[in-house]
Amino acid sequence: MNNDPELNGKYLGTITEDFVKVSDNLKEASYHIRDRGFSDFPIFPISKHEVSIGQVLFKAKELENEWNYSASYLDEFVQREVVQKDKVDLFKEAYKNPDEFCCLFVIDQEFTNFIFIPYPED
Repeated sequence: MNNDPELNGKYLGTITEDFVKVSDNLKEASYHIRDRGFSDFPIFPISKHEVSIGQVLFKAKELENEWNYSASYLDEFVQREVVQKDKVDLFKEAYKNPDEFCCLFVIDQEFTNFIFIPYPED
């Protein structure tokens, strides 16, 4: 569950720039997912194309963003076998404080992985 070092060069800049535009909305969605008891482990799939995991929150260009953002949580990732059942405990150990970090699942042609990105401080 570590951030891929190759992420830095190609993706981190564009993801961070885009994330700042939607971070307040994602932080609120994370709070509601946890507060309503859906999961303690919200995950936000992001991609440049439509994907079938999670519920769409924002399509590209809706908030001047380049990526599509969806909302999901650990149970869906286990059901879809993106996270193997025997790796759930490892995922939970690696999962960072959802009040401070957003768990993104980046889906792109050359890169697919979880990353934890801090919410901007006010």
